[in-house]
Amino acid sequence: MKNLKILSITLIIFLFANTSIFSQSVTGLQVVENVYNRPVGEDMTADLTMTLINSSGKERVRTIKQFSRDFGEIEKKIMFFVKPADVKNTSFMTWGYDEEGKDDDQWIYLPALKKTKRISSDSKSDYFMGSDFTYDDLGDRHPTQDTHTILREEELNGEACYVVESIPKDEDYMYSKTITWIIKDKWIGLKKDFYDEDEDLLKTLTVEKYEDIKGFLIISHTEMKNVQKNHKTIMELKNIEINTGISKSKFTERIMTRGI
Repeated sequence: MKNLKILSITLIIFLFANTSIFSQSVTGLQVVENVYNRPVGEDMTADLTMTLINSSGKERVRTIKQFSRDFGEIEKKIMFFVKPADVKNTSFMTWGYDEEGKDDDQWIYLPALKKTKRISSDSKSDYFMGSDFTYDDLGDRHPTQDTHTILREEELNGEACYVVESIPKDEDYMYSKTITWIIKDKWIGLKKDFYDEDEDLLKTLTVEKYEDIKGFLIISHTEMKNVQKNHKTIMELKNIEINTGISKSKFTERIMTRGI
């Protein structure tokens, strides 16, 4: 009888402990917010190599100089194409707002036309400079724009991850859903599957490398594979510098036309 009583008390303690654990577990929204808010420094400068690989394995390589700075409520990014000659002096700028419901502002400068074009909301689904990244992919999507659900927890490439499904609240959004493998505690999206309007897998983004630079975890090598077109874009950051004090004047339409 005594052993039965001890067993009952143990069972109650076990159930209470597990209830406590489940009640304190993170939600899908909290996981994505942790990714969105992961600190990466006040500003960053880097050399970006963009490699486009078609279905035949033919490569096109583009060299870019990239700058970004966090202004608190606004994060600004600008990139200048350096090589090859056919894209040299092309520039692209994004202003991302930390405000629910406010879309990014984006501009592209085309030197052949000597004109800066603002990217309209209808054009956000267009692909950027022949890559597998849309203009929307290059912006910062606010966590509240989607409904997030943790599907499971599993290991990927030796990292413990939350697997989170994100369904857009806007039915007209270009993707029907995304599924992201997010590293626990580091809050890096290690892999992300994008599904088209028919809910078929369209493309997959994988993080091949991230680095600790001045205490900040910086993603330095990604690959986006369009599985429907068998086309791939590799993005590699090198010579990364954090917190160098980039001037506020670096992120203007006038600077876009002047170059680096």
